[in-house]
This record gives sequence, C-alpha cells and structure tokens, in this order.
Amino acid sequence: MSPETFPSCRCVSESAVEMPQLVLPQHANVHGSVLGGMVMHWVDLAAALVANRHSRRPVVTAAFDEMAFLAPIQVGQLALCKARLTLVDRSSMEIRVDVHSEDLLTGERRTTGTAFVTFVALDPVTKRPTPVPKLELQTDEERAEHALALERRRHRLERRKARGC
Repeated sequence: MSPETFPSCRCVSESAVEMPQLVLPQHANVHGSVLGGMVMHWVDLAAALVANRHSRRPVVTAAFDEMAFLAPIQVGQLALCKARLTLVDRSSMEIRVDVHSEDLLTGERRTTGTAFVTFVALDPVTKRPTPVPKLELQTDEERAEHALALERRRHRLERRKARGC
C-alpha cells in the first residue's frame, strides 16, 4: 500500500492489541516473579505493534513516559499486555499499555502495571519521521484518555525543552 492510499484516519480499535506472555523461570528474579525489565520489554513490543498497525510504517520507541509496577506476576502465570493508542500527532503516537496477570488455574486476573510509550513512524526509504493517519476517537472513554494524553505530551515537551533537547 503506497502512502497515497493510506486512510486519512483510523480508529483506536483498528490497532489495539492484547499480547499474552507465559511467565517462565528465565523471565523471573530470585523471588519467582517476573523481572521489571522483562515486563518493560513486553510493553515495548505490544506498543510497537499498535504503532505499526496504525501507521503501517517502520516505528521506533521515542519515549517511555511512565511505567508503574503495581503487583508482581509469578512464574506460571500469564502476563497480558493490552495496548491502545491514546494520541496521534504528526509522526508520533502515544500508546497506553495496561499489564495484567492471569492465574491459569483459577482464571483470576489483576492489574499489575500501566505504561505510556511514544513511538515515531519512519519513512522506509529516508528513515526520517513521516506523517501518520489521524486518530478517530469514537467513545467518551477514548476522548477522556486523549485529553489526558495531550496533558502528558505537554509535560513531555516541557521536560525536553528544559533539558535543552
């Protein structure tokens, strides 16, 4: 599909993903729970899938704004990364990733973390940032999340400016 045939906008549900990962001993720390860095890796992958689906372009991680670890995920449990777009700018996209654990024996699920990750779409030839389709907000929940994302973006740009970037 050439850039000229890309849709001018896409809705949140078109790119949302739910990525399961069985937590195995090689993913764990000495306490038997998944390493925080491993969870961040899974979050980054889930967010990359969302950004790629929305833009249909190569994408790169630009920022990890926030990552909160609320509860551990134990070996033998399922880690579920639910990722969706919250904001689209010219070439950048903010993705919210909610991480849940699921006990495979009882079916019990709990929220274990949340992250906000920004990706930038790249032109496949020049490797420079390239425009992406706009985001069509269809629900009140999506509009509320978008308003919060605008505020996070404003803070992110202020921090960047303060660092002289």
